[in-house]
Amino acid sequence: QVQLVESGGGLVQAGGSLRLSCAASGRTFSSYAMGWFRQAPGKEREFVARISWSAGNVYYADSVKGRFTISRDSAKSTVFLQMNSLKPEDTAVYYCAAGPLSSSFKTYAYWGQGTQVTVSS
Repeated sequence: QVQLVESGGGLVQAGGSLRLSCAASGRTFSSYAMGWFRQAPGKEREFVARISWSAGNVYYADSVKGRFTISRDSAKSTVFLQMNSLKPEDTAVYYCAAGPLSSSFKTYAYWGQGTQVTVSS
């Protein structure tokens, strides 16, 4: 069992940066891949980035590649999403998830409550 709590969301102007954190509890955190997903109002939840349990395998959605960076600190049971050059279209609730290494939200078993990111133009 893994419990996830996101933080770090907020309101930022276009071109700005935010760093999201996802703190995990549970002894098996290090054995899971971690993913970040987002959901804007009226839209389906979409994949943003994922990282393997060893942090040696990372993958990004095309829409965020080159602007976002996912990382994890297994000693602190935390995964991060550094978001730079933010755009208004990045506005969404951001969720972290734990599960198998996948870009499909349907395969992740554990989810945080989400944190709101709003980018103003």
